[in-house]
Amino acid sequence: MKGQDIGLLLKLGCLRLKESGAYPDYLPGSWEDWELEGWNKTGKVEDSAGFYNEYTVRALARLTGISKSQVNLSLQRSIESGLAILDRKSQVPRANIGALKDFIVHGLPYVFPVKLGAVTRGISTSLAAPVLQSALQSAGDLSPVWSDARGSTKGQSVEPLFKSAPYAVRQDAELYALLALVDAIRIGQPRERNLAIKLLGKHLGIMQ
Repeated sequence: MKGQDIGLLLKLGCLRLKESGAYPDYLPGSWEDWELEGWNKTGKVEDSAGFYNEYTVRALARLTGISKSQVNLSLQRSIESGLAILDRKSQVPRANIGALKDFIVHGLPYVFPVKLGAVTRGISTSLAAPVLQSALQSAGDLSPVWSDARGSTKGQSVEPLFKSAPYAVRQDAELYALLALVDAIRIGQPRERNLAIKLLGKHLGIMQ
């Protein structure tokens, strides 16, 4: 399994929320941590051709920045592992949300551990991201960030789960929230992890 597999599964979860009408409302400017010019400012993926067209390999590649060949391989790995299934009616790939959450909580910190790197400019993640509103971040701490030239925050670099994550989160506010929560689970202390786990379940639509 690769980090991009988790990112793609989380993207599938976002698309399912959008399809069901349960995508959270985000005000423009309330969730972006980068220069807005030239980017989607609403946080909602454009969908001019119907929901199911967003699930094609080509569309998923466009939305995540992962190459088409890698999207295809990623979906194969996720289906084989049980972290994704094909919808019986539509045949579109669906994330197995319960199994995905369990793997993120209990496996991801060991499979994809995090080390804070050099100070850089980037997009805030983990406790510094809008989804957590810096609620548990101590005063004076440098924010963890994904290194990105368009980012608005100066902090310590964190390698994202997949290379194109900074691009992917610009297209989707909910994916940004989910990936930041995943980083909080990977980086945080017990109290911080517990809050992130609770919010992750809420954002994935899992009853607590």
